[in-house]
Amino acid sequence: MKSLSKICLVAVFACLFSFKAAAQTDKYKCLLQMSNYVGEGAYIVVSLIDPKGEYEKTLYVMGDDKKWYKSIKEWYKFYAKKPDISAKTGASVTGGDRSVTTFEIEASKFDKGYKIRFETAVEDQKYHVTDAEIPFTTEGIAEKTEGKGYIRYVKLNKI
Repeated sequence: MKSLSKICLVAVFACLFSFKAAAQTDKYKCLLQMSNYVGEGAYIVVSLIDPKGEYEKTLYVMGDDKKWYKSIKEWYKFYAKKPDISAKTGASVTGGDRSVTTFEIEASKFDKGYKIRFETAVEDQKYHVTDAEIPFTTEGIAEKTEGKGYIRYVKLNKI
């Protein structure tokens, strides 16, 4: 009887430990500076991209009207299959504006080949699948990353 109790106790501790390890996340503050473009507010999706280049998780969406999500074409293919957004959606961001947001990423993804992608779309203008992309590494988050479209630059800080 004592050995059965020990086995149960060990099993409970193992489950608690594995849950704790899987649930550990780190928070990041994201400063996003938009370029001075003319037009409507940009819808921006921040995604965690796995080492194979596939979408793994939607970290944040800037733009709260779901009817425009289809304009972010590549991300929307992923979202339609897995409509889960990890953080609250915020307002779209217009030309020249600055946005500061916070999101969480599992600590186990750090330095494992993952990237943080910023995908942008503006009504009646060009769509950018990879407006900015940051390697989820010590060096990647330490530097300011220049955008290629509507984003001027992005800077992450672990908090």
